[in-house]
Amino acid sequence: MRQTILGVFLGLIFAGVGVFWWQGRAQVEMNAPPPPEAEETATPPDELPITDAGDMEGPAPPEASELTREEKRFFRYDRNRDRKITRNEMLSSRSDGFRKLDVDGNNLLTFEEWAVTTVERFEEMDGDGDAELSQAEFATSAPRPKSRKPACRC
Repeated sequence: MRQTILGVFLGLIFAGVGVFWWQGRAQVEMNAPPPPEAEETATPPDELPITDAGDMEGPAPPEASELTREEKRFFRYDRNRDRKITRNEMLSSRSDGFRKLDVDGNNLLTFEEWAVTTVERFEEMDGDGDAELSQAEFATSAPRPKSRKPACRC
């Protein structure tokens, strides 16, 4: 019973607010200013205004440096762009190749399997043993280009 009375009371309040809002909106539209008169001295819409920029010159566009294929590959691993690949950066980007790292072949890759293989690969690439890969050290891990054979001999 209490919910019904509350519902009727709120319904009346919303209806009253709606009526006042509707009446107030109609009054604003009635008293709106008239549209502006078109000036006869204005330029016709077919003509464009003429401006002279004089000696003004805009800023030069920035030059984009073209990265080599090896630099693009390097920066996929170098997340913070300090031109060094740390062990953590190398490990974080190796998650896509987990099937290659499955040592026991059970189609389940434990973190230990993944980390041991990745750490071994990192240590093979790290020639000077400083736990960071320079661009030259990273270039030794570049994948071999696949020989492209023609699809058919037509």
